[in-house]
Amino acid sequence: MNFKKLLATAMISLIAASALTGCGSEGDKQANGGKVQIEYWHVAAESFGGATVKELVADFNAKHPDIEVVEKYNPDMYKGLTQNLQAAIASGQYPDVVQMGYSYLNYAGENLDYTNLNEAFTKSGDPDFMQNNFLPNVLALAQTENGIQVGLPYSISVPVLYYNPEIFAAAGLDPANPPKTWAEVTTAARTIKEKTGNIGFFMQEYADNWAQQAIIESNGGQMLKKVDGKVKAGFNTPEAAEAYQLLADMVADGSALHATNEEGFQAYLSGKLGMVCTTIGKRANFEKSANFPVKVASFPAFEGKELKVPAGGNFLMIFSKDDAKEKAAVEFIKYLQSPEALVKWNTGTGYMPAPKGVAEDPNGFKKLVAENNNIKVALDLMPYLVKWASFPGANGLQAEQMLIDVRDVILSGEQSAAEALDQTAAKIDQLL
Repeated sequence: MNFKKLLATAMISLIAASALTGCGSEGDKQANGGKVQIEYWHVAAESFGGATVKELVADFNAKHPDIEVVEKYNPDMYKGLTQNLQAAIASGQYPDVVQMGYSYLNYAGENLDYTNLNEAFTKSGDPDFMQNNFLPNVLALAQTENGIQVGLPYSISVPVLYYNPEIFAAAGLDPANPPKTWAEVTTAARTIKEKTGNIGFFMQEYADNWAQQAIIESNGGQMLKKVDGKVKAGFNTPEAAEAYQLLADMVADGSALHATNEEGFQAYLSGKLGMVCTTIGKRANFEKSANFPVKVASFPAFEGKELKVPAGGNFLMIFSKDDAKEKAAVEFIKYLQSPEALVKWNTGTGYMPAPKGVAEDPNGFKKLVAENNNIKVALDLMPYLVKWASFPGANGLQAEQMLIDVRDVILSGEQSAAEALDQTAAKIDQLL
């Protein structure tokens, strides 16, 4: 199904849903005993923090008797949410608070009818909330190329290497000394395959290019570049092709898996796969679901090259077009960014907190770090954060999808990484 059909399908379903539920502010207040009802759109599936979202919403609603937050899960991660959001806006239905992926930052800033965050906080009586609670470089994660604050950073994740220490031991590998470089990953994956019969490695295949950006840029490549002030594809370089080809070669020799996330993650959790490269945001689910002690190692580096990991996760945007809803949305965002709520969010997912000082709270997040080395590994990667590449312009979603599609072409062995990336870069440049 192409992009236009996807968008049309999403629009039809959302318009139908809107017709059934309605979103009028005054009607909402009357139907809910005078409460202001707001919608919170997110991408947290049941295995990815969904239960924690429900817990947070219930806690907020209990503490704010005049507000009712209704959470809405959007499948297919940030791509699916963004398509649904476009369709909702086109039909005049605006959610109030939205989790937007960092990779859609520029697209959202240029193409979506969002509410100005600075103005919303000013009207709520707390104009300095963002400046008082966030470091400038963290706020920049949700700023467009021209410096506009589109949203407020919320969830921050880094890609890490989960591994099964029992499979490592069975393969004759040292569980206390996991791979540190990609050369060591490939060797360990092949050893696991040869010695145990299990697949050695799987890298997440979400509907985004986050993990692939990490391996490309850690090898000295880049996702985007500027030429004469215009953004163009930057991933058609020898460094990018080498990094992507490394993954394809592992799939080709049977030491790595090319599959859906559900298949790859389940293989790991059931003790049939040695290593998984994915977000620290899966930590809580993995630790709860695995039948072995889950271990986390740093994202692997390339020998002699600087490690670079894109800031994954999401920022919070407001779309309310009603003063009462906008004020309630601000209150809900402030609650989500509180130390208490962020500890719950990390405990239920693994995401790192964005506000300054939260990580040092001795009664909250700092205690979690002391008790769980997997969290510490993720925190140690924070100095290597770079911005998640975000395609600009009206065709940004199509450009992102084309780069997602080429992943399957490369990993399935249909084309070499160099050839496939060259062709995709040329098509994306035409779009942009």
